[in-house]
Amino acid sequence: MVLDSRGLLKSCRVKGHAGAGAKGSDIVCAAVSVLSSTVFKTLSGREGITLRGGAPERGGFWMETEIAADGPIGAFEFLAAAGAFLSEGFVSVSKEFPDFCNVKIERRN
Repeated sequence: MVLDSRGLLKSCRVKGHAGAGAKGSDIVCAAVSVLSSTVFKTLSGREGITLRGGAPERGGFWMETEIAADGPIGAFEFLAAAGAFLSEGFVSVSKEFPDFCNVKIERRN
């Protein structure tokens, strides 16, 4: 996951987060999938935020965001909150299931 210097969510890539349980009942896969898809759906259609992404393969997901420099009031805060939610969620899953979930959070300008 990449956050900019203000904490705004720039991108996220998820891969290979299954393995903690049988197919269809893997709690780690379910948690990571729900976190990712919830943020994606929440950001979709949000004024001032451009969102690209998809799930090209099982266990894989990506998203990238852009925000207009003159975006509407609240867009920056909304994208920062999405980044905070997603990073806290991923870190929580990783702490609970360290053998099955690793998180890398980068901060870029």
